[in-house]
Amino acid sequence: MTTAVPAQVRPRKPHTAWKAWLTLAVVVGITVWTAFAIGVDVPELIRNAGNGFTNLVALTQPQYDFVVATLPALAQTVQMAVIATAIASVIGLPLSFLASRATNPSRGFLLAVRAVMNVVRAVPDLLYAAVLVSVVGVGALSGTMALTLFNLAIVVKLVSEALDGVDLGGQEAALAGGATWSQADRSAVLPEILPAFASQVLYTLELNIRASTVIGLVGAGGLGLLIDRVRTFYHYHELSLIIVEILVVVLVLEGVSSWLRRRLAG
Repeated sequence: MTTAVPAQVRPRKPHTAWKAWLTLAVVVGITVWTAFAIGVDVPELIRNAGNGFTNLVALTQPQYDFVVATLPALAQTVQMAVIATAIASVIGLPLSFLASRATNPSRGFLLAVRAVMNVVRAVPDLLYAAVLVSVVGVGALSGTMALTLFNLAIVVKLVSEALDGVDLGGQEAALAGGATWSQADRSAVLPEILPAFASQVLYTLELNIRASTVIGLVGAGGLGLLIDRVRTFYHYHELSLIIVEILVVVLVLEGVSSWLRRRLAG
C-alpha cells in the first residue's frame, strides 16, 4: 500500500506592492515639485519645438570646409590638456602621499592636506577659468592654469585613495629595518602605486579634453572660444563640425588610454 506524498507547501510571499507604489508616488511628487520650482513650461516647449528641430537638422549637416579654421584652436585645446595634466601629475604625486593615511603618519598634517585639496576640488573648473581670465587675461594661459588646479585635486583624491588600499608589507619591513617614512614610501610603496597613478593620469587627460572646450566659453582659450563665436552668430553647421572634431579626439584618446591601461595592468 502506497501513501501519497503531500505536495510541498510554498511559503507565502509578503505583500510588498504598496512599498513600490509608495516609492513611485514619492519620486513623481518630487519630480513635479521640482518642475514647478524651476519653472518648466510645457506649452512653451511645444511652441518652440519647431525652432529646436531646425537647429537639430543644422547640427546634422557639418560644414567640412570649416575644418582648416578650427585646427589652430583644436591644437591649442590639446596642448592645454596635455600641459595641465603633466603639471598636475608632477605636483599631485607627492601630495597624494601626504594625503594618504598609509603613507603620512602625521594626522594633523594629513587632515590639513586633505582639507586644502577638498577646497580646491569643490571649485568648478569653469569658475577657476572665469576668475583667472580676469587676472591673467583671455587666452590659453588662464585655461591651462584653471585645468591644472582642477586636475591637481582630482589626481590627489584618486591616487591617495589607491594608496589607502595598497599592500603595506614592504613599507613595514623597510620601517622595521630603520628606514624613515619617506624612504619607506619611496622604496616600497611608490613602485606598487605607479601603475594606478599612470592610469589616473590618463583618465585626467581624457577629462581635460572635454573640460578645455568648456572653459574656453569664458575666454580661456582653445576650441571654447571658437564655439562661443560660431554659437553667437548661429552658425550651427560650423558648430556641428567642431562637435564632430571633439568626438573624434575623445574617442581616439579613450582608445589609446584603454590600450595603455591594459598594458600597465598586464
